[in-house]
Amino acid sequence: MENARIGWVDTAKGICIIFVVMMHSTLGVEIAMGQEGWMHYVIRFAWPFRMPDFFLISGLFLGLVIDRPWLRYLDRKVVHFAYFYLLWMAIEIALKAPGLVFQNGTGAPFRDYLFGLVQPYGTLWFIYMLPVFFLFTRLVRGLPVWLVFGWAALLEILPVETGSVIFDEFCRRFVFFYAGYAFASRIFAIADWMTAHRRAAVAILLAWFVAEIVVVFAPVPALLAPLDLDGNGLSGMPVVSLVLGGAGALAIVTAATLLTGLPWMRWLTWLGAHSIVIYLAFFLPMTVVRIALTKTGIVADIGTMSVLTTIAGVAGPAVLYGLVRWSGWGHFLFSRPDWAIIDRPAPPASRPVVQPAE
Repeated sequence: MENARIGWVDTAKGICIIFVVMMHSTLGVEIAMGQEGWMHYVIRFAWPFRMPDFFLISGLFLGLVIDRPWLRYLDRKVVHFAYFYLLWMAIEIALKAPGLVFQNGTGAPFRDYLFGLVQPYGTLWFIYMLPVFFLFTRLVRGLPVWLVFGWAALLEILPVETGSVIFDEFCRRFVFFYAGYAFASRIFAIADWMTAHRRAAVAILLAWFVAEIVVVFAPVPALLAPLDLDGNGLSGMPVVSLVLGGAGALAIVTAATLLTGLPWMRWLTWLGAHSIVIYLAFFLPMTVVRIALTKTGIVADIGTMSVLTTIAGVAGPAVLYGLVRWSGWGHFLFSRPDWAIIDRPAPPASRPVVQPAE
């Protein structure tokens, strides 16, 4: 059963990473063109569950490793992500350096990098927040689950807007990460049930789909308008966003169980298994294709531009990863080198030399 579980987890991550790239691609095209396209409705639909599901999936297997020795835990759950964050932040800033220097002086790239150590940089904020969640969950693992979960749910409900990405995203997202960790066995049981009852799973998924559309696109009553602080309508309201995030995460789990194992969906499972590759590198092909499409005008429809930019953002990193594997160059981009590993296995004890008897 473990292989099946890993399969649907990867498929769920594949769905999530596509929605992440889609959101950045679509908004980038719309900002460049000064108007919205039909893809804006798709990203609005996915907004309530896109990141909650990603964080929930990230916490699923934490229970298997949370009691490891501290050094190994820090190596796998903190240093691992810190390496990729620092590396790819440097790459992004280096690519933007000419513009940064032109606008803000020669020290701008260096200042941006230092600022990125305390304020997560651009699209890399997810990689930054994962070690924070891993550390915090380790520290509170001895507390009652209901207490931590209730507190985290309250943080999500409260309208927290401090300007600190670390603090604000912790309040918005930790409840979903912790739910993945604390309720992993129940989530796996739900996935097993959906796998065994596929017709019921399809019916449940369709019911969720309709409910999601109704809530996301429903007009905000005048009485509740003051609560619409982020412009996301009913889906962003206190409590509603928590419910939609949890329900949407389980819906993606359900969809993943239905899709996993289908021969024509293996690419989606592969994407999920390599989601960190896509997440780290999607910004470059996405930006290149967006600029090409918006500047040349070879595609007139904004929604179609968004789709093509999304495809580039997903396929580009996969091609780069394939080239790295094929050429043998650039493994450090997606694999942590030995010098960045702090938990090294102890060398085998040397055997005593046996001297012949005199």
